[in-house]
Amino acid sequence: MRIRNDVLIVGAGLAGMRAAIAAAEVSRQLSIAILAKTYPIRCHSVCAEGGTAAVLREGDSFDLHAWDTIKGSDFLADQDAVEFFVKEMPKEILRLDNWGCPWSRTEDGKIAQRAFGGHSFNRTVFAADRTGFHEVHTLYERMLSYPNIVRFDEYFMTSLVIENDEIKGLTAIDLRNGELVLFEAKAIILATGGAGRLFGFTTYSHQVTGDGLAVAYRAGVPLKDMEFFQFHPTGLIPSGILMTEACRGEGGYLKNKDGQRFMEKYAPEKMELAPRDVVSRSMWTEIIEGRGFESPYGPYIALDLTHLGEERINERLPLIRDAAIKFAGVDPVEEPIPVRPVAHYTMGGIHANMNCETPVRGLYAAGEAACISIHGANRLGSNSTAECLVFGRVAGEKAAEYALSKSYYPSVKTIEKEEKRIASLFSEKGEESAYEIKAELNQTMDKNLWIFRDENGLIEAVKKIKELKERYNHVSIEDKSKTFNTDLTFAIEVGYMLDLAEIVAIAALNRKESRGAHYRIDYPRRDDANWLKHTLAYYTKDGPRFEYAPVTITKWEPVERKY
Repeated sequence: MRIRNDVLIVGAGLAGMRAAIAAAEVSRQLSIAILAKTYPIRCHSVCAEGGTAAVLREGDSFDLHAWDTIKGSDFLADQDAVEFFVKEMPKEILRLDNWGCPWSRTEDGKIAQRAFGGHSFNRTVFAADRTGFHEVHTLYERMLSYPNIVRFDEYFMTSLVIENDEIKGLTAIDLRNGELVLFEAKAIILATGGAGRLFGFTTYSHQVTGDGLAVAYRAGVPLKDMEFFQFHPTGLIPSGILMTEACRGEGGYLKNKDGQRFMEKYAPEKMELAPRDVVSRSMWTEIIEGRGFESPYGPYIALDLTHLGEERINERLPLIRDAAIKFAGVDPVEEPIPVRPVAHYTMGGIHANMNCETPVRGLYAAGEAACISIHGANRLGSNSTAECLVFGRVAGEKAAEYALSKSYYPSVKTIEKEEKRIASLFSEKGEESAYEIKAELNQTMDKNLWIFRDENGLIEAVKKIKELKERYNHVSIEDKSKTFNTDLTFAIEVGYMLDLAEIVAIAALNRKESRGAHYRIDYPRRDDANWLKHTLAYYTKDGPRFEYAPVTITKWEPVERKY
């Protein structure tokens, strides 16, 4: 079966829906499709809690937002992209306001903003602590008003079709009946999110398995800066559910078992509102050195909101209170929340420029799936939802313009090869379980590619991942049915994650310095002379091949990073 559209967007989160709307506004004559393995309002973007950064007030400035972002990135961000991003972001806040997003307000009716880590101005716009939820619903409702946008919910992408360095389409499984479909398009946007389920203790929804990254990588598109994974300081014990940075933005404290606000030792100026890499390392140091609280689920740090009072918590952090009560049995009005650092964000992704263009003509990437790069080695909180809005729009506009300039040249590819590959998973009589391989992968990542890394641990991780990849060749699927076969999709996802984990581990082993979220205890200093550069990973059948690319610096030279 073949389905043809002008523009095809994979992923129905903030970036994907924003791209669809932008493309539809370029031309109502274009046929625009949005394809995802979940319904749009069940995308992982709804899990974003704390807010979205934008310059809106007197006293703030584009240069200040750019500087905070670049310094936060440990100077790995491309500065031209950052400057563009910060200037475009206020327009997106006002556009969502016009479309009905229920932003929290000040007493005089203005859009409210709160403090967030690493920002030197209170520029994080929010909707209580359900910002992503409200942004997603606002975009979803807006998207429904465009008759030229069609949705393909519950389709699972398996490969890209590229001919002569030009995108032609992709293959995807219709999860309702198990049939493989060839989608043809003049332009494709990958907005599939990150790869956080590589880790066991994570804030990510279970569907965030790096599909878009892995499919692009296998098709020859390079992945950039994959060694940089963000660890959010405050994941709820034991589930890993995000306790938003807004907890600290509203005035929450981090305390060790001795009752000390220990951040004064590590970041005396910013305290709990230092960037996430700094706070996570500080918390992990406290735990390693024996100053964490003990629990049946391992050591933790206390996130104390009790001094904020019930009224403020109910107004600004209602979701946090509800989640803490339901999933930890703790009411933050009465007692501190048990937290520890948790895998939270993929700074790396599909190599793309400021126009969201990849090296393949007609193929674009946006949101967390892309690495443009505005986050560099460490993302500032509330810059991610902002990135989805700005670059979702850019990707949609550029893809639409590209599609309008092209005529259809049907792909010469059929789906037979891909059908055989998927059928082989059903016919394999191997003794390996994808579920056991995934569990061992998570254990390896949590142990060796966590906040503190060293050569021995990284070598061990690379060896283990290669072993898991070999074992994966002998995975068998128990469920032979066609309808909503989660056994099949899980097995394919594990294959994607193994490819990505191998890139992360080898790239981290290669990068002999500490920068942002990548901290090597055997190379504890940043090394601009040798490592002020982006990592590019290319697919080969024997594993990733690496190249390096310069970082774009416009006017902010790297300096020592202090908070």
